[in-house]
Amino acid sequence: MPEAPEIASRSIEMNTALKNKVIKSIEVTQPKCLNLSVDEFSAALVTAMIQRVTYHGKWIKVYTSRGWLLLNLGMGGEILLVTRDSLPQKYRLIFDFTDKTCLAVNFWWFGYAFHAKQDELSSIPMIARLGPNVLDLTLEDFLTLLSCQKGKTRVKAFLLDQSKVAGIGNAYIHDILFLARLHPNRLLVSLSDSERTELFNSIQAGLRPSLQKGGAFYETDLYGQKGRFSMEDILIGYKEGNACPNCGTPIEKIRTGSTSSFICPTCQPDPAL
Repeated sequence: MPEAPEIASRSIEMNTALKNKVIKSIEVTQPKCLNLSVDEFSAALVTAMIQRVTYHGKWIKVYTSRGWLLLNLGMGGEILLVTRDSLPQKYRLIFDFTDKTCLAVNFWWFGYAFHAKQDELSSIPMIARLGPNVLDLTLEDFLTLLSCQKGKTRVKAFLLDQSKVAGIGNAYIHDILFLARLHPNRLLVSLSDSERTELFNSIQAGLRPSLQKGGAFYETDLYGQKGRFSMEDILIGYKEGNACPNCGTPIEKIRTGSTSSFICPTCQPDPAL
């Protein structure tokens, strides 16, 4: 599933490549991914000029002269700038531009393509409930967010809650917590001031190297090239049994709530022990 490094990379590429392109027509092969009927969706966006592309969480936000085109790749997929002569084998939507290029969008599972009027972005509940982009936060912003959390919220659950902070998923969470030397089950309220600052720094260290490399190796860019952030760049995530790069202890895979976590039991001691 694409996360902040991949979605940010795609939005940067699209902002450069798509600006001022005009949508000539739209082909939809999976109508259920839309928030409108096919006819309504096409009527809303055909003749629209793309003005800028940004993102929020796992949503790519294309601002046009006729409102917002909102894309979410769900569990994964591709957004490719091609021509009709070089279409990929699989696609769910094609946006044809007047310059004879087109944007082919494929969703593997649970993808979305929504339209919202210029002043009605908040009418899309899946976007309205998102917290701030994780890569846009300053240290002060992050510490304020943490100070607002009460009860028995655990650090991993907080970071994966897109309504709190948007953009972190299961691909990067393991290394982030390892860098912070925090067990996934640590309670937020138990973190010291220095641990909170270190957690912020670890989020940056866990995400920005992938952003600089165009995202993970299993995702493709706008031109079909794979991301350059490889398994060798991952510290402990999905590396059960490998030696911890800090202390040599074997990495363990543990159950944390409804998900699995990869930890070093020495560097990330279990708070229950």
